[in-house]
Amino acid sequence: MLPKKPKLLGKILLHVFLILVAVTQIYPLIWLAFFSLKDNSEIFSGDVLGLPKSFLWSNYTKALSDGNVMIYFFNSVLVTAVSIILVLILASMTGYAITRMNWKFSNAAMTLILLGMMVPIHAALLPLFMVLKNLGLLNNYWSLIIPYVAFGLPLAVFILGSFFKGIPREMEESAVIDGCGIYRTFFSIILPLVRPAIATVAIFTFLSCWNELMFAVTFINDTAYQTLTVGMMSMVGTYITQWGIIGAGLMITTIPTIIIYLLLNKQVQKSMIAGAVKG
Repeated sequence: MLPKKPKLLGKILLHVFLILVAVTQIYPLIWLAFFSLKDNSEIFSGDVLGLPKSFLWSNYTKALSDGNVMIYFFNSVLVTAVSIILVLILASMTGYAITRMNWKFSNAAMTLILLGMMVPIHAALLPLFMVLKNLGLLNNYWSLIIPYVAFGLPLAVFILGSFFKGIPREMEESAVIDGCGIYRTFFSIILPLVRPAIATVAIFTFLSCWNELMFAVTFINDTAYQTLTVGMMSMVGTYITQWGIIGAGLMITTIPTIIIYLLLNKQVQKSMIAGAVKG
């Protein structure tokens, strides 16, 4: 009986520690929700951390209408969705071709693609601006989609390629014997086996595109094409005394990230477990 007591105490301490970590991580989101429902007088009265005295849902209405948040939200959704789709299509096909097909320069191709992970965004900012300007692609959706896809591909190819390597060759051989072509084998057999990796790539790409500011503020000046990050930055000047509206806009920006994670967190966990087992 004696050895069990230290184990029980250790579990209790571990759970207490994890609860404290969870509260620490979740509290900023709760605080932002409360902040978005207050007015300036309540925010600057000293009760910044407490519950709102009256829930001002009108802050969200004003943020969506007067603050053009709905336009920024639509632009972010469009740019992010197209970027994720293109990254998944290109990365899955590239990773499969490099890791599962036998050709002479496959290793060199993978090395060249992975070198893209070493290029910082700030170093590519001016060259990209000049290229997009010469091509007439500034101030439209493609001025963001193209760089986002380019910078998202190296990590996506690396993750998907690692999972493709772990698939037994016998599965493809069986598919060929049954009469499957290369495309049917890829889409019907291989891709369903790497769904955790696809979910992981989708989340990473979503976060990098949704929260990106440097390209968005440099390549787009037209309000009709600006994304949420640029819109929130511009609202600080427009609504300098109405912090509740800015908080509402930030809350609207945060909600899609939470939804995406809740929908795909199980797949990401499977990806992490599979990666640990392979390692």
